[in-house]
Amino acid sequence: MLDRGAIFAAMVGLGMAITIAISFGLVVAVQPLVFVSAPLAGLTIGWYANHKSFRWRPRWRLFSNAAFAGAVTGLSLALFYVGIRLLFIYADSGYRPEPMGGQFDCSNGPECTYVRMIEEPENAQALLDEGITDVDSYTSFVWRTSGEWTLQLTGFTIIGALVPAAWRAWKPAPSDEEIEAAMAAAG
Repeated sequence: MLDRGAIFAAMVGLGMAITIAISFGLVVAVQPLVFVSAPLAGLTIGWYANHKSFRWRPRWRLFSNAAFAGAVTGLSLALFYVGIRLLFIYADSGYRPEPMGGQFDCSNGPECTYVRMIEEPENAQALLDEGITDVDSYTSFVWRTSGEWTLQLTGFTIIGALVPAAWRAWKPAPSDEEIEAAMAAAG
């Protein structure tokens, strides 16, 4: 059973996930920032789920609210981020400006991305170190890492969301008067 505040927090988390994925997947395009943001988003949304619900007890409800909001946020972040990465790989047409050598000779999609990657010596060596020697092994690698990222981002966010729930579970519950005053102030 979930509180309405946790469901609302999950929708806020969905918006936060879209913002993080677009900001750090497209605008800034620094992958580690997405992974650093996941537990921070979880902390925020886990706290918000129980704060919005005015929930202190029973303890299992604190954890279920936080886990639900964290799971929605983390899964949304993972799917949007992985979707953006796959879009760039599968929509690669091999275009390259003439001063840089002109169009790659490849078919659209992972083949063009693979050709683009092996042109740079350090990227080619990194691919070889991963056991990637052709387009098929590159495509398998892309899908394997996409699955790993989905699990990691979802897990990081859920773990982050459970931290404020654990903290709140051991904190003394406010009095009924304090809860009523907070609810009245919230509207």
